[in-house]
Formats: sequence, structure tokens, C-alpha cells
Amino acid sequence: MGGHILIDNLYCQYKNCAVLDVEVIDEPDVAAVVLDPLRTDILRTLVEPGSATSVAAVLDEPRQKINYHLRALEAHGLVDLVEERPRRGLTERVVVASASSYVMAPSVLGANATSPARVERLSTRYLIAVAARLIDEVARLARRADAAEQQLATLTIDTEVRFASAADRAAFTSELTATIHHLASRYHDETAPRGRRHRLVVAAHPNPEGTSDD
Repeated sequence: MGGHILIDNLYCQYKNCAVLDVEVIDEPDVAAVVLDPLRTDILRTLVEPGSATSVAAVLDEPRQKINYHLRALEAHGLVDLVEERPRRGLTERVVVASASSYVMAPSVLGANATSPARVERLSTRYLIAVAARLIDEVARLARRADAAEQQLATLTIDTEVRFASAADRAAFTSELTATIHHLASRYHDETAPRGRRHRLVVAAHPNPEGTSDD
């Protein structure tokens, strides 16, 4: 295949800040709180710090109603207090969402959560099950790293390949599989005393029409 292939997202990342880029919700009670449509709108509004008064104005809802939902969100760690300031003889609480975006971990479904072990390996849904496991595992590791104030080294490769034909796609798959097998065999060391296992996932799927990559 000709042309220039751009790998647009290759990085080892660690970010520690008050407002996360993305937070994984992996507790059922927190999931139940955040799935309320109004609370979802409140979190979207609070990407920037605000108060019950300012959020109520944006969403055209009574301040008392917004305040009630803010207390529920704060109790479950979904909004954080920024400051308290006097306002007309009262104390106004300014808060901010814990993250600018959220993703629900499959583990919130408990025994109903999917697992690769429960899905036919050659099926399309096996990829979904593997992706679900990835979310759960990386979220758990990220929490541990944050708590220990340590870096978590992760690798993400995200690119797009436009195949000219099914034959090209099959050839690419064969070559990629051989390359991964070669690298894994070369670097895998079962006897290393300080070795640490890493999970490698390689996936490909058609890019749905009409969707962007951001």
C-alpha cells in the first residue's frame, strides 16, 4: 500500500490534576446518581466552576432544585468544592465537575458484566468484551497509581488504515499477527525475577460512516 500513514495518537501518559480529562465510573451507586438526565446536564455545565445559582440560570431550573442535585453529586465525588464566598448575606458554594467527561465501567453491572471468558473468541462481540475488560483494568490501575502518587505507564496506538481490497486487509492482518508474535516471543521472559506482565490488545474494526475520530 502506498501513501503516508500517520499514527495520530502514540503516547505514554500520566496526568494528575484536579479536573480529569476523563473519569471512569465503576461504582453502581455513583452510576445511578450520574445517569439522571438533569445531573448529566449539571456536570456538563460545571466543566468550568459554578454555583447553584449560575447553573440554574444556564439550565433554566429553580436554584433549590439544582442545589439538591449538586449535593447528591458532591456526596458521590462527582463535583468538588472550589471555594465558598459571601453572597447577599449567605455563603455561596462554587464547585466544579470532577472530570470534563465520563465513561461507565462495565463492572458496574456486577455479575451481568461481560467477560472475554464468556464470549466466543471468534465473534465480533469478543472485541467488545476485551474492550470492556480494558476499561475496568486500566481504571483500577489508574486509581492505584493516583493514590500512590506514581506514574502509570500506558501505551496507546490509534490510527486508521484504508484498505484497497479485502485481500489487502487479509494480508495486513497476517503480517501484523506475525510481527506481534515475533515481538512478544522476543521480549517475553517468564523467568525474570522482577518482571511484570503487561496485557497487549490489538484490535481493528470498520470506521462507522459519518463519525469523526475525536
